[in-house]
Amino acid sequence: MELQLLRRMLVGGALCVFASAGTALAQTAAPYPSKPIQLVVPFAAGSVTDLLARIVAQRLGEALGQPVVVDNKAGADGNIGAAYVAAAAPDGYTLMMGAASTNAINPSLHKNLRFNPLRDFAPITNVASVPNVLVVGPQVPARTVKDFIQAARTEKYSFASSGAGGSMHLAGELFKVMTQTPDLLHIPYKGGSAPVTDVMGGRVSAMFCNLPLCLQHIRAGKLTALGVTSPRRSPLLPEVPTIAQAGVPGYEVEGWFGLFAPAAVPKPILQRLNAEVVHILKDPKVKEQLLAQGAEPVGNSPEEFAAFVKKEHDRWAKIIRDTGITLQ
Repeated sequence: MELQLLRRMLVGGALCVFASAGTALAQTAAPYPSKPIQLVVPFAAGSVTDLLARIVAQRLGEALGQPVVVDNKAGADGNIGAAYVAAAAPDGYTLMMGAASTNAINPSLHKNLRFNPLRDFAPITNVASVPNVLVVGPQVPARTVKDFIQAARTEKYSFASSGAGGSMHLAGELFKVMTQTPDLLHIPYKGGSAPVTDVMGGRVSAMFCNLPLCLQHIRAGKLTALGVTSPRRSPLLPEVPTIAQAGVPGYEVEGWFGLFAPAAVPKPILQRLNAEVVHILKDPKVKEQLLAQGAEPVGNSPEEFAAFVKKEHDRWAKIIRDTGITLQ
């Protein structure tokens, strides 16, 4: 009897110890977030992705009570930063401001990616859509899309982009195929500001520019906007037709930018981040900030954004396959 009683006391004591430890762990586990959050931008500072990330980061940090630090990890058309985030711990402390290029286009252009854009990320929300706009510098006399097409068939014209494989590059390649202007030469840069400068300076003929990068120069008369690549006119350039309206039926390219986390991030964290960012995008001041830059705020659920990314991934795979677009 005494031996049995002793065993019961020992087991009971052990259970109490484990229960106390569990209670202590539960009490000390900090609610999310308990430390700064890293928001990776897989492109250079000054890019549209970077600009949008910094607008969101500031407000998200205020909402969460922890700093959201933008970290530019540029290179390989966005693949370096994307691979970094895909391999990060799925704890909600590493996020990415992705784009059409990183999460929809690159898989069809790059072999041996170190990540799968559909499998390795948890979509949080679509932040904004941004049209590209076909612009020419002062040395190019074309004032309409049709004028530009005719000149590009006989003149040695070129178009700049912020890097091979991005929406600016693909917009130009699709334009070449649909307008039968195969000699229109692509000049890739590393980042968005340098090609804009070179188009204005006459070193490159044109650019399918993200509107936020070129808007101020268009308004200043340093660049001429011939057409927007989106399916509808931009409210910031209502006088500029879409390229489809201007003579290339069916042409449509629209840049988009969204927030992602590594796959397997806990659902409560995903939902918290989604709710905060969607709320931020509805704020009139944030809307004004984005619209002033040529970006239209979106904001949707993780499920809606995931379906959108899959649709874009499949759409670009077909376009790239059907047109034979390749990286130079």
